[in-house]
Amino acid sequence: MPKPDITPGSPCWIDLMTSDPDKAKDFYGQLFGWTYEAGDEEKYGGYITAFKDGQQVAGMMKNDGQSGQPDVWTTYLRVDDIEASVESATAQGGQVYLAPMEVPEQGHMAMIGDAGGAAVGVWQFGGHTGFQIHGEPGTPVWHELHTRDYSAAVKFYQDVFGWETDVMSDTPEFRYTTLGAGRDAKAGVMDSSAFLPEGVPANWQVYFGVKNTDATIERALSLGAQLVQPAEDTPFGRLATLADPTGSTFKISQETTDNG
Repeated sequence: MPKPDITPGSPCWIDLMTSDPDKAKDFYGQLFGWTYEAGDEEKYGGYITAFKDGQQVAGMMKNDGQSGQPDVWTTYLRVDDIEASVESATAQGGQVYLAPMEVPEQGHMAMIGDAGGAAVGVWQFGGHTGFQIHGEPGTPVWHELHTRDYSAAVKFYQDVFGWETDVMSDTPEFRYTTLGAGRDAKAGVMDSSAFLPEGVPANWQVYFGVKNTDATIERALSLGAQLVQPAEDTPFGRLATLADPTGSTFKISQETTDNG
């Protein structure tokens, strides 16, 4: 399996902020077959890297509760110049949640809020060059922004991250724009103003590939997960939304055979 082609502006990494790293490791390990390595406590704060078939796919870190943020999955976008990207984000109506900082020997990271208030990570490559595997069962397969400010959000990612976008659908019922087009698309922006619950901020969602959505749901529930959105067949596969044992939501996707 060739390493994913991660162009600037594209999703390059995900990590989980969790109040119970041991429980999270056990849950995702049993659900997706992940193995783990913990980084140096002094240098990396005990950051945990998850591997699928020996290839790095995600990270985990302790949510100590001091930020007041719930447990959550975060998507990171690749940039070549993190200082310039964060400066551009603020100029285009975004916010800086975490200013650019160096991660020793690995790269540079920042956390921003986009024009619609969704948090997204920013990563400048160093020794860490993102996913080593993507688009396979047990790995991330898609990244999707749910936003109430659809037009502003699309423009924000075009202006700040250089997205070349494609309008997949533009009806009142379903507005959706992708980074790239067709099967080469790497992320999506959905107009979620009609269904995002009051009080829930705009947010990025991670989809993980699975071989069988229904079997994965059954397994996840047995491991302490909650079913947020039941399985449904869509033109993009059989999808469902789950919350892990500490409440972090994620989506699963079984690719349909006619798309495979």
